[in-house]
Amino acid sequence: IWPAPIQPTSQNEMPRVGFIGAGQMATAMARGIVKSKLYPAADIIASDRSKEQRESFAKLVGCSTTEDNKAVAKGSETLILAVKPNIVPYVLAEVKGCLTSSTLVVSIAAGVSLATMEELLPTGTRLARVMPNTPCLVGETASAYALGKNATKDDGKTVEQILQACGKTCRVQEKLLDAVTGLSGSGPAYVYILIEAMADGGVRMGLPRPVALQLAAQTVLGSAKMVMETGEHPGLLKDKVASPGGTTIAGIHALEKGGFRATVMNAVEAAATRSRELSKAAESKSSSKL
Repeated sequence: IWPAPIQPTSQNEMPRVGFIGAGQMATAMARGIVKSKLYPAADIIASDRSKEQRESFAKLVGCSTTEDNKAVAKGSETLILAVKPNIVPYVLAEVKGCLTSSTLVVSIAAGVSLATMEELLPTGTRLARVMPNTPCLVGETASAYALGKNATKDDGKTVEQILQACGKTCRVQEKLLDAVTGLSGSGPAYVYILIEAMADGGVRMGLPRPVALQLAAQTVLGSAKMVMETGEHPGLLKDKVASPGGTTIAGIHALEKGGFRATVMNAVEAAATRSRELSKAAESKSSSKL
């Protein structure tokens, strides 16, 4: 169940938000924050080693950028780590001396556990770990987050505010983030394959490809909206479309013969299992660097 949207704080209460890493995901999150008026652009800053990334972030978001990670860490009450997982230990080692008791560190790096970050940072550092997905780039992320042992209730609200500016979010136990990765983290790829397959079916039956693709994509979008807005179980919505002896039940029968449900479930399981394996590998590498 998605939490109710949290109202933005008044401008004079807003802390600064800093991004270490100014790539696509960071840019999308920052744009969502500004668009939702959660924080003004003047209260956001990002760092990146790449001049191209910094310039793109500044152009698209309207925020300040720098190549100095420490400068971002010093000036941010909410510090978002938007770097590759293998870079996280080096970044934390670089900025840990810049953090204060008022700093909330939020990581969107897949596979880097809260425990690993806690070991790399000063005792008592408040942490959150987030698993977003790529529809964040269009303001429709499905994300989940877990809080570290030192994080407060207000920290949870801050994380929710930021993520709700980019889509939907929910809080889970950290041990469930691998399952989140398998479902919503990898899920867009499954849906793209579904859209492509539906469009190919339309083409096979004579539709022009642009028409088939538009119909397939809009069908997925509209169906998802029906689930979200009606609150009805997908099975019930499916039954409302499938009339006795009709076209839809014939199509559903073909899906069932092809093992559609089991295949999708297996895909989620496989991705979640792989996420768990990668997390363990990352833990081993991080431990060797401590």
